[in-house]
Amino acid sequence: MIQNPDPQTFSGAVIGADVGATLVKLAIRTQHGRTRLQLASTQAIEEVARDIESAGPERVGITGGGAPELAQLLSFDTTRADEFEAWRRGAREILQEDASHRADRYLLVSLGTGTSAMLVEGETVTRLGGTALGGGTLMGLGAALVETTSFDELVALARKGDRRRVDLLVSDIYRSGEAPLPDDLSASSFGKLAHSASETRPSPTPADLAHAIVGLVAENVALICNGLAAAAQVQQIVFAGSTLRTNAPMVEILGFVAATGGHEVVFLENGEFSGALGALAIAAA
Repeated sequence: MIQNPDPQTFSGAVIGADVGATLVKLAIRTQHGRTRLQLASTQAIEEVARDIESAGPERVGITGGGAPELAQLLSFDTTRADEFEAWRRGAREILQEDASHRADRYLLVSLGTGTSAMLVEGETVTRLGGTALGGGTLMGLGAALVETTSFDELVALARKGDRRRVDLLVSDIYRSGEAPLPDDLSASSFGKLAHSASETRPSPTPADLAHAIVGLVAENVALICNGLAAAAQVQQIVFAGSTLRTNAPMVEILGFVAATGGHEVVFLENGEFSGALGALAIAAA
């Protein structure tokens, strides 16, 4: 929800909203040029709409799958922003703050409930592909295997776990150096669960399972993106999205696997707000 949705505070403001399957990402820029970033649950979209109404912004740009629903809940006209163009603009704004990672051509990866990979070339953006693996997969498997429906609880568990007790690794099949792959890369996600526990292979804990869930999603997303980047002859892969928020285990695995493909890996700070920032920029133009 918008904190202190006071018309005096937001008079002349422009709001960008990215309405996803799970979260509403809001970027609020006041007439003084200050930008506030906020998250809300998509299940509370009616409350979000009331807060936007009461704030009385000058313009509102909306994007994402839930954009039509939010537009219907508002009594004034909004600017509908193409989702991929909004992501391109928002990511560019964040990247411009760090000259070391600035590039004209890169693969932009949005890791939300699912995952989309976009080729950014200057002022154009094209979706190259994606996967149904994403934050929705984390939450679904988390509910089934470790009995939690809380994203924060699942990530906290994963931080304490070791997926090597769950996943069959390259090093479990080949001696070190025999395969042209890193020893710690998974040969089969959850592969060790097919074998009974023994003194040398203890039963995995819920934390180990949580870490393996994160690894399953992160490794496969990274491998898919490596292939897309190679096909497009792109060196830099830029990862962003709400699934990465406070998710150090996923960032670590994504970075490791993507780097094995020889790519420069960038994680956008506040990258989950790329779409909202882009929608704001489109509305303000």
